[in-house]
Amino acid sequence: MPLVQIDLDRSLAERLGPQISEGVHQALVDGLGMDPTDRFQIFRTHAPGELIADPGYNGVDRRDLISIQIQMVHMYDVTTKWATFDLIAKNLADLGIRNDDLLISVVENGFEDWYAGKSRN
Repeated sequence: MPLVQIDLDRSLAERLGPQISEGVHQALVDGLGMDPTDRFQIFRTHAPGELIADPGYNGVDRRDLISIQIQMVHMYDVTTKWATFDLIAKNLADLGIRNDDLLISVVENGFEDWYAGKSRN
């Protein structure tokens, strides 16, 4: 059960929030083989000046920062995670969001660290 937290400019969320949600979700379904009903996302919107990132870090031309943090169980290999990052970037590029503006990270934990309405006991 990934938990996706997306930090982005408020105006972008107002304009494309549902499409961004769907693009990220579909990438997780396709890339991780995730159950399509397993959608948990938190959008945190920000006013101009609240998201700060170096415009050239890692050799890119960053203009606007969209941070996507995916908290999930540690069970995927590096190749699968990178392929999923690429799917997210592609899906969002289809919406006009530049790859250079994305910062995607994964935070991993174990199955025992989740509760989604009932315990596994």
